[in-house]
Amino acid sequence: MSAAPQSIAWFETLGRHDVGRVGGKNASLGEMVQTLSSKGISVPPGFATTADAYWNYIDANKLKDRMTAMLAEWDAGKATLPETGQAIRNIFLRGDWPAETEKAIVEAYRELSKRAGVPEVEVAVRSSATAEDLPDASFAGQQETFLNIKGEAALINACRRCYASLFTDRAISYRKTKGFDHMKVALSIGVQQMVRSDLGGSGVMFSIDTETGFDKVVIINAAWGLGENVVQGTVDPDEYQVFKPLLDKPALSPIVEKKRGGKDIKMIYGTGETPTRNVPTSKAERAAYVLSDPEIVTLAKWATTIEAHYGYPMDMEWARDGNTGEMYIVQARPETVQAQRDTGTFKTYAIQNKGKTLATGLSIGDAVATGRICLIETAKDIAKFIDGSILVTQTTDPDWVPIMKRAAAIVTDHGGRTSHAAIVSRELGLPAVVGTGNATEILHTGQDVTISCAEGDEGFIYEGIAEFSVEDVDVTNLPETSTQVMLNLANPGSAFRWWRLPADGIGLARMEFVVSNAIRVHPMALVHFDSLKDEAAKAEIAALTVGYDSKPDYFVDKLSLGLARLAAAVYPKPVIIRMSDFKTNEYAGLVGGAEFEPNEENPMIGFRGASRYYSPRYREGFALECKAIKRLRDEMGFTNVVVMIPFCRSVGEADKVLDVMAENGLKRGENGLQVYVMCEIPSNVILAAKFADRFDGFSIGSNDLTQLTLGVDRDSGELADLFDEQDEAVKWMIEKVITEARKAGAKIGLCGQAPSDHPDFADFLVRCGINSMSVSPDSFIAVKRKVAETEAALKGK
Repeated sequence: MSAAPQSIAWFETLGRHDVGRVGGKNASLGEMVQTLSSKGISVPPGFATTADAYWNYIDANKLKDRMTAMLAEWDAGKATLPETGQAIRNIFLRGDWPAETEKAIVEAYRELSKRAGVPEVEVAVRSSATAEDLPDASFAGQQETFLNIKGEAALINACRRCYASLFTDRAISYRKTKGFDHMKVALSIGVQQMVRSDLGGSGVMFSIDTETGFDKVVIINAAWGLGENVVQGTVDPDEYQVFKPLLDKPALSPIVEKKRGGKDIKMIYGTGETPTRNVPTSKAERAAYVLSDPEIVTLAKWATTIEAHYGYPMDMEWARDGNTGEMYIVQARPETVQAQRDTGTFKTYAIQNKGKTLATGLSIGDAVATGRICLIETAKDIAKFIDGSILVTQTTDPDWVPIMKRAAAIVTDHGGRTSHAAIVSRELGLPAVVGTGNATEILHTGQDVTISCAEGDEGFIYEGIAEFSVEDVDVTNLPETSTQVMLNLANPGSAFRWWRLPADGIGLARMEFVVSNAIRVHPMALVHFDSLKDEAAKAEIAALTVGYDSKPDYFVDKLSLGLARLAAAVYPKPVIIRMSDFKTNEYAGLVGGAEFEPNEENPMIGFRGASRYYSPRYREGFALECKAIKRLRDEMGFTNVVVMIPFCRSVGEADKVLDVMAENGLKRGENGLQVYVMCEIPSNVILAAKFADRFDGFSIGSNDLTQLTLGVDRDSGELADLFDEQDEAVKWMIEKVITEARKAGAKIGLCGQAPSDHPDFADFLVRCGINSMSVSPDSFIAVKRKVAETEAALKGK
């Protein structure tokens, strides 16, 4: 080839050291082609124009002095940003290509077409600024991308438009904010063979949790068609999360989250002057996941390989060819928000008086904001935005950045965690709730609201201005303790929020939270769906279980995924999962549940806990719980999961439950499975030695143990003064079972609220020789310090 070396460079000749020559985006593509192709990562071929080509274009058209003068007028306040940007873009668009540069681009395009085996290959034409995609600055979306460009004339025109896009209003504003000299930033153009994802799917993935900074998961967003809709946030994508530490075990599938997005539209190839267009997706596409489980795992493995190569968390775009089914990485850049955060300190927010929930969506960030709404429907109304308001809109693109900077929080109808609104909100440190679906329909300008992104994966818009508190948490100087301090966690959506706490595991993970919030259906109603009498419940179950081959599979899948996030948050430390412990009235409240539950006068001491697991009334439901735990341990790889049996009244009942578990593939001791029992009934204390023969450990449930020791209904307002976990009789029970457990060599902990509420109680437990205590995350640090203080005092004796 006769292409001038200073004008273009093929990806395979570039590396990460070439940022100054071809920009971060193209240097990264070259780096992956050169170094990661051998590791199985596919990158579509292509070439890049160089910074020299950009400066040659400026010199040939004598643009430098004119650009400098226009920017000076803007700096002096003599021209507005839109006027300046438009003027500079116009002189670029009216420029002529230097003959040698145009020749180099055309010849390279012909060669790329030849390699593809077609007369004119379709290409993506992307801008890559020479200062972009550095670890401390994200230029995402600042310049333009043009997809499905075909033919020499169309390519040359698209390249000219790329040059002009270096001076979009948002790009000018961003460079000024970041301190980059406009006249020292060049633009390289990446010309890359298109992947036919218009016939397949595409999306974005991060090798770190974008909201919490938890670095052990890969987050993948996916939609049908070309990827621009995901990037722009005009579609609600699927979301998948994969646990990285278990990806090196080929037999495992450590997917810990699968959420099906709306995916109402997809971008496909157009024709002529409109190379791409959006069309509605089919019902089948909306109901299906874009990626299969093996494809999800493959992409996650690629993400970890790319991250390991670069040495820091990465933000990547991927595409799947609809003709061949092959997958490709089409871009990779550093993640620029969580990677910069201090992992030793963080803030926690608590809302004191929430108003009515108005809307929900995906939470971006982890903060709370209050304020008045300013609803802006389209970009042409941006000038109407009131500084300090909460911006509510359908979606955002880079043109919205100037007002996003002036907002207190952001709410959108559409978009996922990798959308433009999410990325910019993170970078600005603003809480945002994206993908609400209907915020612009139910909220209005002038309305006072509270935006909460501090409650897990789900973000909330509450009515009114709520009071909230903020606490700075510093975990850098916490003392070591012999007594383990663990966490009580139930909500999988908030599990990753607490990864920075140096907890010794999760001492109580309540299965019923996942059942009531993620599953919502009584397991027996799934097993006996065909014989259900309640037609309304039947219709609701049918809608919830769309896409599942059998109704029980829905229960097993949702339960195992929910619990997997809890297990991942502290892996490889233990996670003690309590099998379901609903009361009969609570079970009856699940969809389809009324047909399977008896009416009881006193459900608190009725048909609950262990007694259900071997009963014909619930045995098939318990089998599904066991199946979910087995999948969690054996197929997903979370062998740190410990099973705990609640409300086990007698040793005979213990034997029955263990037999039923073994029948369902959960045999104590097999594949390292440990089984604990809740100590919450006086019989558990009295016969502690016999229970210790059957279980690996005890977890003291101080609420029920207090209730049943003192004969006090814990829900009775009249008897509230008598309900005291520090009563002498209760403490005798606790000390007795700790002594018996240690004598038998069984582990023993406490998962009640008492150590959180009463520091002296933590002191008592340590002095009794307890192995662990499990507390709420917000009291973890105080309890940890109290435990250390008591241990030091005991050593000093």
